[in-house]
Amino acid sequence: MKKVALLVGLAAALGFNQAQAVDWNWNGDVRERFESQHTSPTATSDADSNSSSRVRTRVRFGVSPWINEELSAGVQLATGDDQTKETISRNQTYIGTFQPKNIYLNEAYLDYHPMFLNGDVNVVIGKRDISNTIIRIDNLVYDSDLTIEGATVQYGKDANGKEKDGLIALAGYYFLNENNTNTISSPYLYLAQAALKGEVSDVSYLFGGGYDLYKSLQNLSIVDTNAKTGVSSSVPTTWTNSGYNIAELFGKVGGQLTETLPWKVYGQYALNTASHADHSSIDDNKRNAWLAGVTIGDAKQVGQWALDSKYVRIERDAVFPLFTDSDRKVNDIVNVKGFEVAGTYHLVQNFTIGARYYQYNNIDASAGKFNPTLHQLQLDAVVKF
Repeated sequence: MKKVALLVGLAAALGFNQAQAVDWNWNGDVRERFESQHTSPTATSDADSNSSSRVRTRVRFGVSPWINEELSAGVQLATGDDQTKETISRNQTYIGTFQPKNIYLNEAYLDYHPMFLNGDVNVVIGKRDISNTIIRIDNLVYDSDLTIEGATVQYGKDANGKEKDGLIALAGYYFLNENNTNTISSPYLYLAQAALKGEVSDVSYLFGGGYDLYKSLQNLSIVDTNAKTGVSSSVPTTWTNSGYNIAELFGKVGGQLTETLPWKVYGQYALNTASHADHSSIDDNKRNAWLAGVTIGDAKQVGQWALDSKYVRIERDAVFPLFTDSDRKVNDIVNVKGFEVAGTYHLVQNFTIGARYYQYNNIDASAGKFNPTLHQLQLDAVVKF
């Protein structure tokens, strides 16, 4: 009830009254994916090699009404799962003898942008897409499917969550879980970022940094029970007993190879500043993560294409495992290194096809075990509307 009271109080303080929406902005997308995974051993004597394939769907549909010049909002429904492991996925696998798929509330937020501040400041309350809430270059720290819950103050973003030229700054407070007791603190995330965006000699740039502070993770005790199998699983204690105070640097530069062919180079670096002295499960030598990539093309128009390639390295205690991209999981979501290559082609209006290949290993193999290699291929067909 604490977080509900906070959101209601903020809404009341900002003066949200009855209003008539004047501009409905409907949007959505459907993605169909074939995914094939193969985990190969590094020695012929290792019998743990396995292969699997599945077909998955992701559907998102919502509306973001512009109510007046100072107030907008958003609601979105999406496929997904209420298991903690699905925090960073909106996929549903085609299984269960044609059973219907679950639909959940994926976004629900208010955005107040007062005109006495020239619309440069947004106060966002509720549950919103991570990329529109913070500055997100890629998925090193936060997966693109994540929608975070709480309150954010933004400067230098427009009401759609896109960064403007110049200074960008934001701060947010987000609820991870609620403990209905006065003796146990509820876990939360505090996040702050600042960046500068602009253009020099036809080359665009965005450079910045941030700090993510996770508090009271030892009280993040969540047990998931699969509704179909009845099998229960909990968040690993190595995650909740660790501290995550993540300092991040990020940037990207880009331009045009031709009039219709853009290019972009991007990178991220993250360091968990929490140490072994404060959290016994942390290894001070395993707290770094980074990625670097290059993209050519953007496939925004019919007949256009895009190619992307990146290298990723995430040490065991570098980032919070529940929120980083899970597609590169070998034995665990973190403690991985490897690369991805992808291609996208815009086939007809609002319809793209694409492929992405992953190859990852664990940085440190488990004691007494070989270090397998993950080979994963994803084939996507996406319609946006």
